[in-house]
Amino acid sequence: MIKGIHHITAIAGDAKRNFDFYTKVLGLRFVKRTVNFDDPQTYHFYFGDRQGTPGTILTFFPWGNAVRQGRRGASMATEIGYAVPKGSLGFWLERFRAHNIIYNNPAEKFGEKYLTFLDPDGLKLELIETNQPDPRKGYETGEVKEDVATKGFYNATLTLNDIKPTAGILTDVFGYALIDKQLNRYRYATTASETANIIDLVELPAEQRGIVAGGTVHHVAFRVKDDKAQMEMREKILAKGLNITPQIDRNYFHSLYFREPGGVLFEIATDNPGFMVDEPLEALGTHLKLPTQFEPHREAIEKHLVKLD
Repeated sequence: MIKGIHHITAIAGDAKRNFDFYTKVLGLRFVKRTVNFDDPQTYHFYFGDRQGTPGTILTFFPWGNAVRQGRRGASMATEIGYAVPKGSLGFWLERFRAHNIIYNNPAEKFGEKYLTFLDPDGLKLELIETNQPDPRKGYETGEVKEDVATKGFYNATLTLNDIKPTAGILTDVFGYALIDKQLNRYRYATTASETANIIDLVELPAEQRGIVAGGTVHHVAFRVKDDKAQMEMREKILAKGLNITPQIDRNYFHSLYFREPGGVLFEIATDNPGFMVDEPLEALGTHLKLPTQFEPHREAIEKHLVKLD
């Protein structure tokens, strides 16, 4: 019933810097500008493909320059992998050099070539020339054409002291299966989707617990078709003795949150209703969209938020 990754949410510092990097350097579409439902004076950004398709959406809480720097470690998602076309890493190497982006030289794992880099806040990402076919169409900009553009998520990596409890959730509840292993990296995948369907678990028994703050992943959201599938998944999670929230309406999807036994915050998110519920396709990301409860305070909120464009 889990159809892979729905979205991944991370924490950033400066909002304009975050916006510029993901739209101008990485070439993602700015799908939605809204605010944090729990802190309306903070933006919530959504970047993805042209339609905001589940499995392509990277979201950020840009908490400003006062946010402390996080640290990658155990009990958190530590790497975000994007699928890119074969032969595109040369383009990205040149682009990262031109924009002074921190990166490592291309390497290989599971027989696939990849390029690791850091965003301006230190978030660790990878571009992966995948062996498996990926029919998704990358979003094209003036500088990043479709033949090199990111197609959406390929995988997410979780770092854990002991992978067994987390692996149990992936296999027994989510329907994933172990498909490969390389040293201390265990690769799990679901056949319910052809894309954004891989989770890597890295086992580091002595690794210190990470600090979730600037430049780190806040949570990983997994995808279900609709509310019915979501509620069935909620019962499965409760049956494992785990605490999980009631359904929360996030305007563009409905959410459940729980912390898996290894300590990583997971979300179960529905495909419905989608990002075009309050903006047409061509206008996605062009207006500040506020949850209904904050609309009466729009003027004050807009005064507080920094200008992006």
